Amino acid sequence: MEFEVWHYWFIASMTLFILEIFIPSFVMFNFGIGALLATVAASLNLSQEMQIIIFCIGTLISFFTIRPIALRYAYRKSDRTTTNTDALIGRRGNVTETIDNNNNTGRVAIDGDEWRARTLNDEPIEKGTLVEIAQLESITVFVQKVN
Repeated sequence: MEFEVWHYWFIASMTLFILEIFIPSFVMFNFGIGALLATVAASLNLSQEMQIIIFCIGTLISFFTIRPIALRYAYRKSDRTTTNTDALIGRRGNVTETIDNNNNTGRVAIDGDEWRARTLNDEPIEKGTLVEIAQLESITVFVQKVN
């Protein structure tokens, strides 16, 4: 059996669909759609240039139309839970070293971890004070007193 051009396009599309299983970003699927459309173009004996153009256009159209819908559907049940350092914002901690922006000192303990701390309004906060994390920049937390 001799392979024709549409066989190669079809194998490429199936390979891309299978790769989507292992790379769950919904990108390979779009290339698979483009390759599947190029398969149809090759089976209709269109020129190689037209096959490539159809592949590119099919990929772009599926990327900008199908991908957003699929992502919305795939993540519709996900709760917008913050993780990692983003989860620190709004948390409370105890000042373990007096926070003074002018002297560049200050540390806060949050859940057993110590973070370099600064205040939002440049007023010093004494050791032992309860504070709330307002924002985070790199490894420094910006805090404010809890009333």
